[in-house]
Amino acid sequence: MPKFAANLTMLFTELPFMERFAAAKEAGFDAVEVLFPYEFSAQEMRHQLVMNDLTFVLMNVPPPNWTGGDRGFAAVPGAEERFRRDFERSLRFADVLKPHHVHIMSGKATGAVARATYIENLKWAAGRAPKRSLTIEPINPIDMPGYFLNDFDLAAEILDAVGAPNLHLQFDMYHAQMLTGDGATVWRKHGHRAVHIQVAGTPGRHEPVAGDIDYPAFFAALDAQGYKGFVSGEYTPALTTEEGLGWIAP
Repeated sequence: MPKFAANLTMLFTELPFMERFAAAKEAGFDAVEVLFPYEFSAQEMRHQLVMNDLTFVLMNVPPPNWTGGDRGFAAVPGAEERFRRDFERSLRFADVLKPHHVHIMSGKATGAVARATYIENLKWAAGRAPKRSLTIEPINPIDMPGYFLNDFDLAAEILDAVGAPNLHLQFDMYHAQMLTGDGATVWRKHGHRAVHIQVAGTPGRHEPVAGDIDYPAFFAALDAQGYKGFVSGEYTPALTTEEGLGWIAP
């Protein structure tokens, strides 16, 4: 089986945030991710990671906040200064939290100017943090209408245009399925670029156990292909988090 991680923004929400680290460890996870950690103390989060012997695998470059507002500015023409200020802020958190990857969100935009803006901002970010692994992730337009990076072929084109060795694909099987109806084919085409994977069931974005995606087959394929990264559960539990964790068991 792959190495699994828990998304603490969406899982264990029955508990206060700082208690979710210990809960994830107790449930069998050795790694966690947090979408937007900026409203919490980076030092306290680092303490929880160390105390619970957890690897921190992913965080996002910050939008204004989690409950409302745009999701990033990397592809938004005219928001270059805002993007770079946000990126610098994320680096300060990353210096403390030590994530494997930092996900750069494109934000809402369309057209050739947005594409050019995105490429230039990604080139700048990759050069600004050459020792950081950075990722981009296609997101489906039902969950996030207007999001610029809404296609895996486009993501591949962007990665090639930027050409930075520290910029990679973040592959969310849920979004791949929602975008194309055939996430497995998308993985076969683009999975070689992925350094981090996220999973959820479709429809509903609940546990990755039933629905349109054959997750046991996907996990077996990852093992056969020698995938070394983490697979993170980024979903809304149908009931409680604990009741839905059968998917991480062999």
